[in-house]
Amino acid sequence: MKNWYLLLILITCGAAAFSQPLFTYGNAVVDKAEFMRAYNKNKTPVTDKEKALREYLDLYTRFKLKVKAAKDLHLDTLQQLQFDLQNFRSQVDEGYMNNEKALNELVDEAFLRSQKDVHVIHFYAAIDVNMSPADTTNAWTAMNAVEEKLKTGASNYEELAQSVSKNPVNVKTGDLGFVTAFSIPYEYENVVYRLKPGEASKPYRSANGLHVFKVLEERKSIGKWKLAQIMLAFPPGDPALFMSDLRKKADSIYTALKQGADFVAMAKAFSDDKLTYLTGGELPEFGTGKYENSFEKEILKLSSDGELSPPFSTSFGFHIIKRLKQTPIPTDKSDASFLYDLRQKVLQDSRIFGARNKFVKEILSVIGYKKNPAVKDADLFRYADSVAARLTDTVQRRYPISDKVIFSFSKDNVKGSEWLDFIRNFKGNAELYKGESNKALLDKFTSSSAQDYYKKHLEDYNADFRYQMDEFRDGNVLFEIMERNIWGKAAGDTVGLLKYYSENKEKYKWAPSAAIILFSCTTKAIATDAVTALRNGKKWKLIVEEGNNMIQADSGRYELSQLPLPLGINAVAGLITDPLASAADGSASFIRVLKLYDGGLQRTFDEARGLVINDYQSVMEERWIDELKKKYPVKVNEAVFQSLLK
Repeated sequence: MKNWYLLLILITCGAAAFSQPLFTYGNAVVDKAEFMRAYNKNKTPVTDKEKALREYLDLYTRFKLKVKAAKDLHLDTLQQLQFDLQNFRSQVDEGYMNNEKALNELVDEAFLRSQKDVHVIHFYAAIDVNMSPADTTNAWTAMNAVEEKLKTGASNYEELAQSVSKNPVNVKTGDLGFVTAFSIPYEYENVVYRLKPGEASKPYRSANGLHVFKVLEERKSIGKWKLAQIMLAFPPGDPALFMSDLRKKADSIYTALKQGADFVAMAKAFSDDKLTYLTGGELPEFGTGKYENSFEKEILKLSSDGELSPPFSTSFGFHIIKRLKQTPIPTDKSDASFLYDLRQKVLQDSRIFGARNKFVKEILSVIGYKKNPAVKDADLFRYADSVAARLTDTVQRRYPISDKVIFSFSKDNVKGSEWLDFIRNFKGNAELYKGESNKALLDKFTSSSAQDYYKKHLEDYNADFRYQMDEFRDGNVLFEIMERNIWGKAAGDTVGLLKYYSENKEKYKWAPSAAIILFSCTTKAIATDAVTALRNGKKWKLIVEEGNNMIQADSGRYELSQLPLPLGINAVAGLITDPLASAADGSASFIRVLKLYDGGLQRTFDEARGLVINDYQSVMEERWIDELKKKYPVKVNEAVFQSLLK
């Protein structure tokens, strides 16, 4: 019975304004829009639409009656349920704090960019706030020269960088290898993905320098890789001094692997990669841009899973890699898992800031933001400087703007004291404060305050969030009242259960069944050893005892249809099945059949207790529903219902 009620948690319960009433129960109303929102959310394909709607109407009516009974008892005010609701709110509210259209556009953009890898050369000249205007101009001149020379075909990039460098401007260059979405900062990604092969960008100004990018080539995305490696690291000092000895050692390891040595064991014994050697050298799954170009080139030479590379060197040392798995990047948007992964990356990446800024601009008008013209920015900045100068002052100071409203929302005011607290906390945290101006900090404070207010009043502004909270709230009180009125009472009413069993014995007979011992083991290997021991005549109790809690056994009687038998295997006395492994946790189970029973034998009360409780709960529930319908009479507007069929 409880499983059936789990489905009802998903039912939405908010009412849509100005919709047609579909049914009433007592003094409460459910309109057509609310009912159809719930039906469409939970419906399955049907051939008889009217029958399906009638059945769901009955289901939904019963649900609403129970929830109303729970709320009339004020169960929704219970401290534990209030805590559960707030905890749920904190888990889901952040998902509604985005401009959904802008977020979806970013996901679409990331999807398109993930389809190809781009090979990039990078030029860079540092600029900092202490540089003179003349030196800054010189840096721009140098990087403009880089762009022009690239356009004319310059291909010796080190020589080009040196030719335009002039103290104090030092232009550096490097081969970034192939990059893809999320493998370089978003601001650089935007520049790179606008270029065609052979094109160079104009100088791009970032927070700390000037950049020119050139795209050499592009290719279809190579996807994701799972590899294992054995790495022999170069010791500190000149790699040339150790090259010969490390090469010989790498060659001997490779020879052993080709002759059948176990890769996992060799990695544990010889690999200098301290992050992976204990796991057999296995690296976390990765894609384009994760490792240096020389490493990636060797990966691409492996054409099949299980293939080994000969030893090769990078700046870190010698490597032998084994291809474990290669997963292509999906090329259409039907892969929900891939799109979900992209969405999570977007939400955690700097690219989300643009969408967040759009979101803040939208909500400022929605939440009734008004700035108090009587409080000037100059005053806010002056007192902010005063607070910042006294960050270590232990005396709580009051300032003339502390009690003044500096801006307001529909249902709340923000005072100067909150602004000063923000300044005190922000400027006092070296990890947060990066020298922003007071104007920038006021914008940040306004944005933060607006988002906090919007999140606090989400139900007022977002219907989907309101429906989700209503679903959870009503699902919680439903469980509470069902436990009180049905589940707990039925399980504890031994007299009633015995009476119901005595009156309905014919319902509780065994189908063909068997007495078995069910063995549960922590791994398939342990289960296989236990099966072998059992088949060789070892006592099952001794097997469990020697299993050190890694083997559990339980005896019982089960109908044959319930037994976990491999396909094509029939139950016979003495059968010991092969282990069945769980994909979820690697555990495994098997059974030993002790005795078979014919069908039609009467179950004792103890044998039937679970079935009796389930049936008795249904009887109690029907009685309760009848009482609720008398207390809250249900009336269906047939004309509105008929409109659902069109």
